[in-house]
Amino acid sequence: MRSIQPVSNIDVGLAVPGSKSITQRALVAAALAGGESLLLGVLDSEDTNYLRSALRALGVRIDCSDPEAWRVQGCGGRLRAPDAPIYLGNNGTATRLLTSVAALAGGPVRITGDARMAERPIAPLMEALRGWGVAIASERGNGCPPLTIHGQGIQGGSTTLATGKSSQYLSSLLLVAPYAQETAEIAVAGRLYSRPYVDMTLAVMQAFGVQAGPVPGQSRFVVPRGGYRARQYQIEGDASSASYFLAAAAICGGRVRVMNLPSPSLQGDAGFVELLARMGCRVEQDRGGMQVTGASCLHGIEADMGDMPDVAPTLAVVAAFAEGMTSITNVSHLRVKECDRLSAMTHELRRLGVAVEEREDAMHIQGRGGLGLHGGRIQTYRDHRIAMSMALAGLRIPGVAIEGEDCVAKSFPDFWERFRMLEGQG
Repeated sequence: MRSIQPVSNIDVGLAVPGSKSITQRALVAAALAGGESLLLGVLDSEDTNYLRSALRALGVRIDCSDPEAWRVQGCGGRLRAPDAPIYLGNNGTATRLLTSVAALAGGPVRITGDARMAERPIAPLMEALRGWGVAIASERGNGCPPLTIHGQGIQGGSTTLATGKSSQYLSSLLLVAPYAQETAEIAVAGRLYSRPYVDMTLAVMQAFGVQAGPVPGQSRFVVPRGGYRARQYQIEGDASSASYFLAAAAICGGRVRVMNLPSPSLQGDAGFVELLARMGCRVEQDRGGMQVTGASCLHGIEADMGDMPDVAPTLAVVAAFAEGMTSITNVSHLRVKECDRLSAMTHELRRLGVAVEEREDAMHIQGRGGLGLHGGRIQTYRDHRIAMSMALAGLRIPGVAIEGEDCVAKSFPDFWERFRMLEGQG
């Protein structure tokens, strides 16, 4: 358990680890490319290590002797079947990306995870891969891992992704599509959630030499046959990780600058600072980084966070210290993350005395400028984003403690060391 120390002032400049989302996409592209790639500024965390180990099991050589600069010897799209099942913990991104990658292996690939991963749906991705001729099965017949993929290559042609509720399904298909036997087309049925993550995938693909994208005016993506080219690739700082420090400035009325989160950014979560600006903060952003200066009084806002769900918990904590109602909407997909984040955030904020109303796809937080709130022992549900976002409340409220705080290793192994920079401002 980690007790949080309240502070009276914050004035900090810092860097955050590399983007988890970009690291995983670039790692897949480099692994499938021909030749050696150098990935700079990578995130070395539990999640990225799961994916790295999985790619090694598929025959990709990865030198990570320098933890922030990985050398990847690409396989040119020719993978081998592993000798043992591939275990990915509760890494949803890696599980979804690797499900498609495994179709390029020359034999069966079994993908497993922890108990929570076995509850996270992947059936729409499975059906889309079957449309490309891939033999794939959910071992329990429930559309969730464990999965067995019989790697015999990808036919390509047209397939349909039955839902866009997880952008990771589409990103998974896009990343392997250049290695299909025919030009690959993907039609997406229904609304595509978290579209910035798809744009990120397309940007990484372009950086590695594959030009793909949507058909204008249609929910259909076309990817030409070809392959990735090895290259040196710089990964920007993680916008989701940066949100906790930028939000601290808002909550405590201080100033925080994140020096390795450029504007413009590939990450949709970089738009979090625009929400803070709407609440009353002063925001400055350029290619050198982003800075937030808090206001004497924050006010509630309405925020559709369908495209940046990972920072919804951060905004929910900020909302507790604002005046008036903050409505966080269009976030039903938070229920199938590492935990049911809508339910978890509702319970933990209420534990501190925050008035929260939970809906199926939304949460409404009635802020009173932080008045009437009290300390409490926060449960994390083994979810890194619950731990990091709820820690922010302790910067204003005495007596906040985080149980199971080690779960931050999933995406931000040294979070508590960097968070100490904020606590040292008292």
